[in-house]
Amino acid sequence: MQRIERINATRASQKTSELLEVVRKQLGGVPNILATMARSPAALNGYLGFASSLAGGRLSPTLREQIALAVAGANRCDYCASVHTAIGSKVGVPTEELERNLEGVSADPVAQGALQFARRVVGTRGRVTDNDLAAIRRAGYSDEEIVEIVALTALNIFTNYFNHVADTEIDFPVVATADVAAA
Repeated sequence: MQRIERINATRASQKTSELLEVVRKQLGGVPNILATMARSPAALNGYLGFASSLAGGRLSPTLREQIALAVAGANRCDYCASVHTAIGSKVGVPTEELERNLEGVSADPVAQGALQFARRVVGTRGRVTDNDLAAIRRAGYSDEEIVEIVALTALNIFTNYFNHVADTEIDFPVVATADVAAA
């Protein structure tokens, strides 16, 4: 059972209702994580703004989902693993690749560089080494893209931790992370 309940849209403030309506229009519904995050309009607004900004960045939707999966696997967040597996599938990532991504692995060497770096950011709490930065650059990433990978990693850590605290009910086909090696 969820430890922080979803907000009841009929009792939400005007600001919260407006934010949830934006989500509903974009996604066709309001996932449990966002309905729960709506308990704080400031948190929901901040999350939506950060996610929207990164969606306009240099990294492809595919790579963003792969990074989200690698971070979810590292933090053992079943909610995010479930959501990003569903979204990753919709943006064309093959099932086998999605499973690998959850473990921080990719068959594509360029994507592998990003996933490995994201997992290092999680595992070292951001204290990556000069060798880690050299490796991501060798994989072909610019400093702009490296900054975006760090930002995506941080955004996904937020949602992972939020789901751990709230024990958000999974409203997507469930993907369990129990067998995934943590970062």
